[in-house]
Amino acid sequence: MSEAITYTWRDPVHDEEMVDLVRSHGGNDVAGWWAKVQKYSLGWVTARDADRLLVGFVNVAWDGGDHAFLIDTKTRGTHQHRGIGTAVVRLAASSARESGCEWLHVDFEPELRDFYFEACGFRPTDAGLIHLRP
Repeated sequence: MSEAITYTWRDPVHDEEMVDLVRSHGGNDVAGWWAKVQKYSLGWVTARDADRLLVGFVNVAWDGGDHAFLIDTKTRGTHQHRGIGTAVVRLAASSARESGCEWLHVDFEPELRDFYFEACGFRPTDAGLIHLRP
């Protein structure tokens, strides 16, 4: 399949598009989420098909300095397993580097280990986590 996908750093994204993207793969879609989260982002990557449909996304939060945090990687359900997720992560990493970040962190569910380590080039590290809500 040779459908043209366009990848863009900080392309405008509307909340309705995010809700639709999350809903497309069975995620927990929350109206208003993107408007609330966007202000904490260094940037984000969008993947759009030829009709400008949002088919992939990743958000890059940051600490205002050397550390960026990859969160909310999403690929439209009908477009998974085509390399879109890997491409948005790679553009996010290069854009964070160009923005002056030295480190890009990610956490994920165990079933995504191969995606982040093998396809995207992350390496395992020690980290800690506290669950703040019961």
